[in-house]
Amino acid sequence: MMEKINRTRITLFLIFAFVISWGTAGVIYFTGGLTNSPIYRIENTQISLAYILLATSYMFGPAIANILTRILTHEGTQDLYLRPDFNNKRWIYFLVAWFSPGILVILGMIAFFTLFPSHYDPQLTVLRNQLATAASGTTLSPWFAFVAQTLQVLLITPLLNALPTFGEEFGWRAYLQPKLLPIGRRKAVLLTGLIWGLWHAPIIMMGYNYGTDYFGAPFLGPLAMTWFTLTLSALFGWITIKAGSVWPAVIAHGALNGIASLGLLLVKGNPSTLLGPTPVGFIGGLGFTFVAVLIYSLPNALKPREN
Repeated sequence: MMEKINRTRITLFLIFAFVISWGTAGVIYFTGGLTNSPIYRIENTQISLAYILLATSYMFGPAIANILTRILTHEGTQDLYLRPDFNNKRWIYFLVAWFSPGILVILGMIAFFTLFPSHYDPQLTVLRNQLATAASGTTLSPWFAFVAQTLQVLLITPLLNALPTFGEEFGWRAYLQPKLLPIGRRKAVLLTGLIWGLWHAPIIMMGYNYGTDYFGAPFLGPLAMTWFTLTLSALFGWITIKAGSVWPAVIAHGALNGIASLGLLLVKGNPSTLLGPTPVGFIGGLGFTFVAVLIYSLPNALKPREN
């Protein structure tokens, strides 16, 4: 049974996480949403208020909730999951975190275009147009640029995206999931994924990830996102438990965010975003679904690694 003190801490954590992030979503909604948000110019770069709020207070809501809950309940700094541990081959989980999201995204992308070949564009028109806009008169092959970009996101973006993804993972995997472990490891990971999906709901309903013109909009988008977070929670929860640290989840989340939109460079027409080609679609996310089924079905998959 879960101790009363943990139930109190979980409740406080969830209140803080949802109030901070959903409150931020409210500000975004009433200032123009994701599409009509005010634009600010910083030197030569234009950035929207919505993007600034998403990358800061929305994504950092769970991390802030972790800190506030610890302060209010006098929990202190125990079990922060911040110390990376490379002993007993735990470094393997850091490698898995770095490369597995990219591999799974590519596998899901292949599955999508295999099932829906009419949406596959071998001419890379989207990327070709981007190259033409960026460098007029360029002779760079779109396929060379595609491969180079793929290698770049596989090798570099897990680290570049680590700061914003830390805002989520320090809350979900470093605080909520460990607090839920007394109810059972599978249940803890699944419930963390369910709550994580619900937390995304306001921005998904505003068009994040799925847009606003898919079948069943805006209500099917949050359901599809929740399915994705349930599958993703298996991978992130597994590497966190095995490594005894939140950093593999931070790295894996950063890797995923860096490569998630790769399939959009190969697409033509208007496929349903609920299906793919990005991993948040049911078909585009098949790689993550397969891994989740494997993790949830193996009896000792979520058992902590012995020292």
